[in-house]
Amino acid sequence: MKKYQRPVEQAKQKAENTTRLALEAQLPLRELIAGAREDIEAFAAELGLTIIQRVMQAEISQKVGPWGQQQTHRHGHQPGYVIYAGRKVSLERPRLRSREAKEVPLASYQAFQRDGKLQQAVARQLSRQCSTRDYEGAIDSCLTGYGIKRSSISRHWKAATAKELEGLMERPVPKDLLVLMIDSKFFGGDCIVTAIGIDVQGKKHVLGLWHGATENATVVKGLLEDLVARGLETERKLLIVMDGAKALRKAVQMVLGEQGLVQRCRVHKQRNVLDQLPEEKKAQARWRLQAAWAQKDPQIAEKELRKTAHWLEAAWPMAAASLREGLEETLTVQRLGISQTLGRSLSNTNLIESCFAQAAHRTRRVKRWHDPRMILRWTAAALLSGEKNFRRLNGCEQLNDLEKVLRQLPLTPTLKAA
Repeated sequence: MKKYQRPVEQAKQKAENTTRLALEAQLPLRELIAGAREDIEAFAAELGLTIIQRVMQAEISQKVGPWGQQQTHRHGHQPGYVIYAGRKVSLERPRLRSREAKEVPLASYQAFQRDGKLQQAVARQLSRQCSTRDYEGAIDSCLTGYGIKRSSISRHWKAATAKELEGLMERPVPKDLLVLMIDSKFFGGDCIVTAIGIDVQGKKHVLGLWHGATENATVVKGLLEDLVARGLETERKLLIVMDGAKALRKAVQMVLGEQGLVQRCRVHKQRNVLDQLPEEKKAQARWRLQAAWAQKDPQIAEKELRKTAHWLEAAWPMAAASLREGLEETLTVQRLGISQTLGRSLSNTNLIESCFAQAAHRTRRVKRWHDPRMILRWTAAALLSGEKNFRRLNGCEQLNDLEKVLRQLPLTPTLKAA
């Protein structure tokens, strides 16, 4: 073989191997075995960076092309960074130039540098109650990085939660919803009204949230109208579970009309009645209320509840009035023929109260609420994080029967929202 043919053959062989990425790491076994766990983690981290560099080198080899047919050429290195292990890590970025002397971007470098990865890492930490002040100390220290100080983490968290809030408020409402639960909670002195839906399979969905200074009909109406705009059907019957707040009831009537079959939360109703009784009478009143609601026949249940209200009338008239207010709507699940197992899940707002409890737990480290937007971002992030752990509704196998009952009910014209 002639001397000039040897480099040509070598170049061709290299060109054929550009699609394969091989990495051989010489493990310093003696040092690793004798060293601590931190040494092994540091070696693994450095190995990860080496893989990133090899990926970029493979892309460069592919873009340069075979010897003699180069479309681009190497142009040295430049200081850069990638997102790795929840932080920015410095490395040398290789550069490419085209024949026209223009910079050729590396897709692999751009992928490793995306801010979304760091935002996701920040969101995972902060959603688990790691404060921005403690973030740097909470992540692994096997690599030296930057962009993890308090101010930087706050910006990444703000961007991540803003994206989650936007996604929540834009995603469509499932078409097969049977149940809509609505409730409110105060964060930072402001009211957040939230809606959770349950579909025919028993899956729970966080549908949306709305901000207001207080729980008033305008706020709830805004939330319901937003749900309708995103696909909530108003032309078929829907079971609405909520507490006895007049603002909620008024808003449901304005937006959904008679299509919304309201089930009053029995836990709220019982609490409102018992709060107006002396301690020695609370146990008896509680027993009578629960015995009435346990009746399968709605007429018998209503009769027992009215007897209880009559018993309360003589000594505690306000407790009797509280029980009579909306009494019929506490028996909607019986009138729909819902089984006791499913009825226990749909006769109260415990599901959404549990979500609020999780949101309060995840936001307990917030010392200062700056503005309503911050409240919405944090609440949305907490609710969506809790949604990942939702289980199917207890008694969900009876939801098909509920769907049949709702379909058989006659439709009535929906009131137009003012």
